Parts: sequence; structure tokens; C-alpha cells
Amino acid sequence: MSDLRILFVHAHPDDESIETGATMAKYAAEGAYVCLVTCTRGEEGEIIPADLRHMSGDELGEYRAGELARACAALGVTDHRYLGGAGRWRDSGMMGTAPNDDPRCFWRADLDEATAELVRIVREVRPQVIVTYDDNGFYGHPDHIQAYRVAWRAFERAGDASYGEDEPWAPSRFYATAIPLSALEAEVGRGPFERVGSVGEFGFGVPDEQVTTCVEGGPHLLAKVAAMRAHATQITVAPPYYALSNDVGVPILDAEYYTLLAGEPGIPGQDGREAGLADPVA
Repeated sequence: MSDLRILFVHAHPDDESIETGATMAKYAAEGAYVCLVTCTRGEEGEIIPADLRHMSGDELGEYRAGELARACAALGVTDHRYLGGAGRWRDSGMMGTAPNDDPRCFWRADLDEATAELVRIVREVRPQVIVTYDDNGFYGHPDHIQAYRVAWRAFERAGDASYGEDEPWAPSRFYATAIPLSALEAEVGRGPFERVGSVGEFGFGVPDEQVTTCVEGGPHLLAKVAAMRAHATQITVAPPYYALSNDVGVPILDAEYYTLLAGEPGIPGQDGREAGLADPVA
């Protein structure tokens, strides 16, 4: 049994499986305590199966909650929570769309309130490591950007004894999800879905030098794929590729990458990157 405790903060159901599924499955299988916090129920997601497109936003949120439960089971994750409780904040939709103006959406959440909710979880779970997105939310979605803002503020404040009433806890490391551009370049023009003509068309990815950490997920790739299949309203899976509602093919990578934004780096592997999320600090 590992002493490592990791808190993953994601915006919607399916983000956890697409971006960090193999990592979550790996550490759960190794006996680490893995906690997933999801900030919305994904009410604004575009529904892929035609026979499910009749659902309203609230109905979709409830349906996606079931998908998320099945995904967590596939990954071996037993501690999942919605930030502020299920339905506290709604999916904001893509940047610049009408749902951004809904006062209930996560993009418009009061940062102090949302941070306080996450600090309470951090102090209960007592993770050494927090994982979320970078300040661009990985690809610019408002809920991803807000998840980063809330997670970063919670990382800074959870160890402050003057903040809140719970016993303080200071996580040691803060990671953002990342995919090196080189991993995407190899997939340009390939796969069974609509093919991109250049790496820029994927709409995400960072220069290789920004990636500090690699989690080799090969032994847990089947669990990741099973978790992605659980999100059938949002993802079409055809290994080694998947597609969202835009039908653009994206590789299902057998490694997951991160950028260490705060904390001391672990021992580098052969490629110069941390070979996994760094060992916990006592």
C-alpha cells in the first residue's frame, strides 16, 4: 500500500479519462489514494448518439453522472466528488457561447466560494499532489481555465492556518496536464476519423520543453480505454484513436504527460523527465 495521495481536479465528466485515465488507474492499482473532483456535470456537452439527443441539459448532466461512475469503476477510483456537490455549478459551454452568461455556470462561479469548497476537500484528503490544467485550461475551455484558477488558489491556501476552519494541509506538488507537440505530430493525417492536416489543427499541445513529467500508462491502457468507452455520449472510441463530437481523430496515447508548476521535481528518467508523479514528501 502506497502512502501517496493524489487529487485530480477536472472540469467535466470524461476529462478525467481522456487526459489522466492511465495515470489514475496506475496509481490506484499501486495502492495510492486517488481522489477525483469534478467541477460540473457537463450539461452543455454535445451528444454523439442520435438516440440520446433528446435529452435536456439537466437530463444530460444526470446521464453523464452515471457515465462518470462507470468510468471511475473502470479506473479503480473509489473517491469521486463534485465540487460543492452535484449540480452546484453548471457546464459553461465553449468560450463565447450563450451558456457562459448563465449565473449558475462554473465560469461565473465566485472564486472565493469555489476555492473554499476545494480547500475543504484538500484538507480532508491531504494529498501530496494536485493535478489539473494549466492557466489556458489545456485548450481554452472556460471551465478548464476556472478549474485551474480554483485548484491553484486551493493549493496556495490549504496550508494557511489563517484560512478557513479545518486543519491546514499543504500539498507538495502541483501539476498541469500536457501533451508534447512531438507526440501529436506523429499522428497528423492518420487514423479512422477525420484527419488533421497539421498539428496546430488539434487545438492543444505544448512545446516539448514545457513537459516535465511522463507517466508510462501502457499496462493500464485497457482501463483507460474502458473508462473512455463509458462516456459514450461524448466520445467515440476506436483504439488507438478516439473522437469527440467534431469527429476529429485524436490518438489514445500509452503515456500521459504533465508540467510541474510548483514543487521540487523528482528524479528524471532516461528522457530527462520525471518518470511519474514525484514521490511523496513526508
